[in-house]
Amino acid sequence: MLTLAFDTSSKTLSVALLRNRTVLHHVILHREQNHSEVLLPAIDEACRLSNVTVRDMDLFACTLGPGSFTGLRIGVSTLKGLMLATGKPAAGVSSLAALALNVEEPDAVIGSMMDAGRGQVYLAYYRCGKDGILHPVGEPQAQSPRSVEDPFSEPVIYVGDGVVRYAGMIPPLTSPKNKMAPAEQQFVSAAAVARLALEKYFRGDLLDPARCAPVYLRSVDALPARSGG
Repeated sequence: MLTLAFDTSSKTLSVALLRNRTVLHHVILHREQNHSEVLLPAIDEACRLSNVTVRDMDLFACTLGPGSFTGLRIGVSTLKGLMLATGKPAAGVSSLAALALNVEEPDAVIGSMMDAGRGQVYLAYYRCGKDGILHPVGEPQAQSPRSVEDPFSEPVIYVGDGVVRYAGMIPPLTSPKNKMAPAEQQFVSAAAVARLALEKYFRGDLLDPARCAPVYLRSVDALPARSGG
């Protein structure tokens, strides 16, 4: 089973191609170009290097949010285009869940935190079960980094560009039991997106292209029209 997955929810862009659960191709790009200029060439490159075509895919996947408003719109519109062009199914996953999947420590809580702009972060907590499946703890939210609380007795590992940017302002990081994930884990991985999408595929939790839409967590109207996310 071939899965093509991508993430456009932040400043980085990631594309992965998996055969079953084996990663054939994975890349995380850090470029100043708009994601709309980079995504399709990155998908073409993934297919070329893996000796497959887009029509060979059995499943498409991307992050639905939260994240950059502009980035999410680009990702979702590309996903819809692939679904309609090929007739193949797709699954959408949380960017915060994909980020949390970078940290696989079953004895800790994972605080997945993305920079939301305007002095806020998107935050969601997860526990990683012994089966490797993420279990959300509470609901994701947009908030000030200064208002982040730690209601957990076990260690919390914070991961994401939100914690990197606001580390000095996040109260739980003053506790010795909590820590930041290593630098190489701080970006959303399209391989993680594919893994989460496969779980949804086997549960029958697939997207309807007519109703597929980004998940912003806060109103688009909360941002100036010129910001684009």
